[in-house]
Amino acid sequence: MDRQKAFDDKNELGFPLLSDPDRSVAKHFGVKRFGPLPSKRATFVIDTDRTLLGVVNSELDMTGHADQALAILRGR
Repeated sequence: MDRQKAFDDKNELGFPLLSDPDRSVAKHFGVKRFGPLPSKRATFVIDTDRTLLGVVNSELDMTGHADQALAILRGR
């Protein structure tokens, strides 16, 4: 949750970010792996009317991952 807070502070997003430490949301959205591996990294960009604006999947490039999510938000 600290990383989400720092990301929000840096980018002044003005909306809440979700952290899912118990993976319940990941399970609901089908973001999982089989076996003991952790969930895949995924960002779902959802508008205030609950419309899904975009999905970003990136395992290794966290900067690119964040940039893609911000590009989705800026493009709306």
